[in-house]
Amino acid sequence: MLMSNRNKVAKLHYMPNGFRPLSSGDHVLCAVTGEAIPLDELRYWSVEKQEPYATAQISAHAHLPEDER
Repeated sequence: MLMSNRNKVAKLHYMPNGFRPLSSGDHVLCAVTGEAIPLDELRYWSVEKQEPYATAQISAHAHLPEDER
């Protein structure tokens, strides 16, 4: 029986120049908005925080100090 990765959240290890799957899936969830991000569209993440972001703006906002958000 084949297992489908459709509509399943992947778990990834984020590295400076890419990511490595820890568990299979077809998308991740934005750490800020909860929006589903297809793996082939994932462009923004934090290596330090190990979390993905849907857009560059969300990524930049997530990296601001707490008092500047």
